[in-house]
Amino acid sequence: MTPHPSRRSLLGYGGALAAAVALPPALSAQSAAAAAAAEAAVAELACDPWDQVPEILARIKPPRFPDRWFDIRTYGAVGDGTTKNTAAFRKAIEACNRAGGGHVLVPEGRYLTGAIHLLSNVDLRVEGTVLFSTDPKDYLPVVLTRWEGTECYNYSSFIYAHGQKNLAITGHGTLDGQGMAGPWKSWRDPGGGQPADQAELRRMGTEGVPVKQRIFGEGHYLRPNMVQFYRCHNILMRDVTVLEPAMWTLHPVLCTNVLLKDVDVIGRINNSDGVDPECCRDVHIIGCRFHTEDDSIAVKSGRDEDGIRVGVPSENIVVQNCVFSGRWGGIAVGSEMSGGARNIFAENCEINPLDFPGRFNPRHPVFLKTNKKRGGYIDGVYVRRFKGRQIDRDCIYLTTRYSNQEGDRPAIIRNVRVEQMTHDGARHAINLEGLESDPFTNVHIERCEFTNITEPNVIGPAKNLTIRKVFVNGTEVTHP
Repeated sequence: MTPHPSRRSLLGYGGALAAAVALPPALSAQSAAAAAAAEAAVAELACDPWDQVPEILARIKPPRFPDRWFDIRTYGAVGDGTTKNTAAFRKAIEACNRAGGGHVLVPEGRYLTGAIHLLSNVDLRVEGTVLFSTDPKDYLPVVLTRWEGTECYNYSSFIYAHGQKNLAITGHGTLDGQGMAGPWKSWRDPGGGQPADQAELRRMGTEGVPVKQRIFGEGHYLRPNMVQFYRCHNILMRDVTVLEPAMWTLHPVLCTNVLLKDVDVIGRINNSDGVDPECCRDVHIIGCRFHTEDDSIAVKSGRDEDGIRVGVPSENIVVQNCVFSGRWGGIAVGSEMSGGARNIFAENCEINPLDFPGRFNPRHPVFLKTNKKRGGYIDGVYVRRFKGRQIDRDCIYLTTRYSNQEGDRPAIIRNVRVEQMTHDGARHAINLEGLESDPFTNVHIERCEFTNITEPNVIGPAKNLTIRKVFVNGTEVTHP
């Protein structure tokens, strides 16, 4: 890899360039614009956004726990896969919290349970299998949650925490949501109840119905998430395998300092996103593998009017060394991003590798999505050194026309850089699906190689778009 030039040399080069392009008055407007673009490119290189990453990572410190152990069997748990252990989990977690923190141990065995509510200073150490009940009543009473970007009261997530700090789920065991065995899939199907409740919740968000009046749960059909941390601080998930959620899998909301390391997420149900950091700040996702039926990692910040009401962006999110075999996006931002998203970094990831293929091919390794109904913004997405094979659609897909939803808010995607991507087998290498009213701004794609691409690039409206040293089926593509 060619090293980046120093800031000093770049600044010197910028001055030399400015001198070299001192233009006579008669110079055409087109040439002047080209010179201005060249100067802007030099200035941008002089301030590499990746320089922020070490500072972000230095702030993310995993919680530590006292050497106290609370075996759930001490509190009555039986690991036979049929005895319900909800009370035993609750008692062990409460005892650990009262003692000042430590580790709640799930030993070898299969421990059936309803909702688990974590408390501060507790590490849920999973060495066996936590088997989640398929009875919706085991996730009551309702809790404050976000469902597809809109706040409401709904069934508890299978593992839930609200307003807590210093939390962890670790160990080499398994969280099994049994998503395909429960009623959850039928809820989503036409006539299953979820579409009507989904529409009602969106109406409430649009009309500003007070959150305390948005009560779902029993008698309703909004599927719960698998793991949700809500307004929590200092979160660690490490080493565990998470299987078969009912819907979104790992969903931190309004959280800070989140580390997800070496976690495998595997789900077959629709909308089983891998990780959805929503309105979160300082998040590190490293060494994780995702085989899902939706986006692998989807950065979110609320939906439409309700997301704008909360008004908290997701920012400073770093993704490294992950594997994406999800059905839709690898690294995605949106579409619920009405609170804004900025400073998203992703590097050294694999898409659909032979040793971890998806049941279906992924569709978009890089997927940024919004529309004029959403509002908000996507500002600063930086991707480098992605390597992949055999996807169904587009390697780099940016759209401001997501789901053809219309509105009167700006659809903003700006400051996007994709570098050193190599990919074999796709429809388009680059698909920039934009709007004349809201052009993409400052999009730079460079030093990429795409092979076995079946259709030409789609280049929608953009300001300051550059494509350099990009090869598609052996032919160099440049812009402008």
